Amino acid sequence: MKTNSNRPRLVIAVNSSIALGFLQGQPEYFQNSGFDVTVLCPEKRSGEWEVARPENVRVLEVPMEREIAPVQDLRSAWHLWGIFRTLRPTITNVGTPKAGLLGGFAAWLIRVPCRFYTLHGLRFETTTGFRRKVLIYAERLACCFAHRVVCVSHSVREKAIASGLVDRERAVVFGAGSCNGVDVSRFAPTPERIRRATELRIQFGIPAEAPVALFIGRLTCDKGICELFEAFQQIANRFPDLRLLLVGSFEDGDPLPEVVRQRLETHERVILAGPVNDPAPYYAVADVLILPSHREGLPTVILEGHAAGKPVIGAAVTGIVDLIVDGETGLLFPVGDAPALAEAIGRLIEGKALARKLALAGQEQVKRTFRQDLIWAALRREYLKVLQGGETAHSFRSSPT
Repeated sequence: MKTNSNRPRLVIAVNSSIALGFLQGQPEYFQNSGFDVTVLCPEKRSGEWEVARPENVRVLEVPMEREIAPVQDLRSAWHLWGIFRTLRPTITNVGTPKAGLLGGFAAWLIRVPCRFYTLHGLRFETTTGFRRKVLIYAERLACCFAHRVVCVSHSVREKAIASGLVDRERAVVFGAGSCNGVDVSRFAPTPERIRRATELRIQFGIPAEAPVALFIGRLTCDKGICELFEAFQQIANRFPDLRLLLVGSFEDGDPLPEVVRQRLETHERVILAGPVNDPAPYYAVADVLILPSHREGLPTVILEGHAAGKPVIGAAVTGIVDLIVDGETGLLFPVGDAPALAEAIGRLIEGKALARKLALAGQEQVKRTFRQDLIWAALRREYLKVLQGGETAHSFRSSPT
């Protein structure tokens, strides 16, 4: 495990290979800015799509379970502690709940001088009972281990503070939000992407003029797939050529009801594209992007949809409300409300002028506010601020009970 001792060592950890997509370009930026960067993540799990690994940056695979698994979690924490003890990082930035807790604990044990936790969202929002209590407690611990908690949106920050996860002074948001911004050039409509979109329409048997409603993400209950399919069925007769294009994979955690999955798999106008390496051409296929999720942090899929110049519909939940101003940069609907979602879809299919207005406003917003260089520069300043200030993490005398 070779390191450059002349550079400050930065270790970034996430709990899935997919989460590397949240970081695209960031490890390389810090590597080229005088840091010695290492990225930690598990190997690709079954059903996950391929995400490009950072170039010229060391990536180490660390086994981590997504769900609560006490024995495996202890092993993962031990593994992370061993890596940190070997690397002796100057800075750690752990993100996603499991890596945040286990990686944060390991970094605290060896007293890494600058410890960051990136709060991508609040998983407990859609849980109840004992599981909710466990998830809240785990998030509080992860926040306690960190000098700074980077919240990916202002709504996540406010809810995290209100839920007692972190004090206001240690919770930061960079600009309008996001942990990484978006590279607009990767999604902007180009002749090559438009050509590829035409090929995809032919491949999936979509008529050239047929409207397409697109969803990209995990096909789970939390993502609102049940009400999305219900809304599609409600509006199908009104728009007989409408196609529902789902890009992503089914998951055993938070699975869809079997009857919903079967109907999705057999419906003649529902297209299951599966996981894809490059979503950009799929945005080019779409007339409208839909994110009916029950909870988010700051959804990258909306940033990408805006970058691609597409009108967006989203549920009015944490994270999504930071990106969509209803009627200005997209349309919002009450979470779980299939009839309201169906009505919003109809408005954008019939209202071409409204669709163009929302698409242009969203594209302008992402170009102006969510540039990657702005986010990276702000993160670098915050790292240096903590290092120079010699700050301490939250005292465990006031840890959650």
